[in-house]
Amino acid sequence: MGYVRGFIPWIVAGVISSFDWRWGAVGGLVTGLLLLLQDRRRGVGLDALILEIATVAYFVVIGAVAVADPGSGLADHTDVISFAWLAATAWGSLVIARPFTLGIAKRQTPREYWDMPEFIQVNNYITSAWGAGFTFIGVSLAISNAVDAPAWVGIAAHVAGLVGPAVFTKVYPARAQARLLAQAPANAV
Repeated sequence: MGYVRGFIPWIVAGVISSFDWRWGAVGGLVTGLLLLLQDRRRGVGLDALILEIATVAYFVVIGAVAVADPGSGLADHTDVISFAWLAATAWGSLVIARPFTLGIAKRQTPREYWDMPEFIQVNNYITSAWGAGFTFIGVSLAISNAVDAPAWVGIAAHVAGLVGPAVFTKVYPARAQARLLAQAPANAV
């Protein structure tokens, strides 16, 4: 549930935006703020909330534009903009050596593993997978919007760009752990 939870504001915004992009932005912002506040009350540190903070920032910016200029041309491109923002969040978190998945992983992993280079490396790869997925979706949507492709093209891009990283996130850590255990000396296990 950890990774899905981070995307709830985006899902809420997507559903509500089908009626009105202003209310979609407000719905995403409110949902994002509620989840962020809930995590902070639970004692989750800001360094573990990169996705949540980026989400709130996105909805503040897009919401301000949507409310100030409801007829803005951005309304027709929020799908591309949102995935560009998510991609920038993923790639940016790698640049600053704080992969956004690290905060999620820390909530699901015992503390004694947090400083292990392997734990950090696994999260670098997982964040890269999500960054690639978000980038793929954003570019695919931009191209399909530009050529007026059928809706199924965008849907297929969403599925491929989200299912791929989700499967990788589920499978890769177990494989990395098994490889690490196989490399450990027999008396260290």
